[in-house]
Amino acid sequence: MHLSQNLFSGKRKYLFALISLSFISVICAAFSMTDSDDFEIARREVLLRRIGHEILLQSGDSTSRVLPVKKIAENEYQIRFENELTFQTDSLVNTTQRLLAKDPFASDYVVNVLNCSNSSVIYGYAVSKNKKDDIVACIGRRQPFACYMINIKFKPNGITTARYKYFLGLSFLAILGFIFLRSVKPLRALAKDESNKIFTFGSVLFDTQKRQLTINGNTIDLTGTEMRLLLIFALSPNETIERSRLQKEIWEDEGVIVGRSLDMFISKLRKKLEPAPNINIVVIRSKGYKLEVSA
Repeated sequence: MHLSQNLFSGKRKYLFALISLSFISVICAAFSMTDSDDFEIARREVLLRRIGHEILLQSGDSTSRVLPVKKIAENEYQIRFENELTFQTDSLVNTTQRLLAKDPFASDYVVNVLNCSNSSVIYGYAVSKNKKDDIVACIGRRQPFACYMINIKFKPNGITTARYKYFLGLSFLAILGFIFLRSVKPLRALAKDESNKIFTFGSVLFDTQKRQLTINGNTIDLTGTEMRLLLIFALSPNETIERSRLQKEIWEDEGVIVGRSLDMFISKLRKKLEPAPNINIVVIRSKGYKLEVSA
């Protein structure tokens, strides 16, 4: 017993050290990514300003400004202009494709040209890494002079995906740790006066210490959960026990309560009690369950 406790304690310390080290590594990696991410984002914004600049030149405007690029969502940017302009649809498509080809994380994106006054979409197209998935329509049409905004939405990948992978890695480590702890977690300790009890119900002998049922001389083994569940019933035979109490006492300390788990274990216990006609677990509708023991 003492040896098993030391082993369990040693596993917990080893697991704690492993998770702590992994957590520190992920945090350090995340911080190291920050500067790189900021650089790539700044570089992308320069490319977007360059798109605006070339669109103005194609419109015949070499003096007005491209306003600061606005980030309107995690992967969406807006190019705005100081003055009204016109643009040729095919020139816009070619310009964005040529310049964004310099952004390694901009393989898939959607471009929408909006009217400043009512934010209605004047023109739009989608570019994909797989060229056959490109959606480009209305090539060759020149749009009238007006106030336009160009929204470019990138498919989440590259910069964003790399960050998510680190957080997913941390989550995966946490799940592994939980599974590890569950695999070595001892059964919830029973009160001293309950851990050694033997209950008798007619032809049924229920030994909590051995986790066994003996029915008509035949021995049936119980799992730890089945034993704890039957013990609750055995302590209060012929009394209705609320469903919420059973869930709380059996599963709450394990961090997760799954409604169907209780039904599954009740069904297993019923099957193991079938050889004893004088004992059964019955459903009390809208309340819970009762261990019915007849004389």
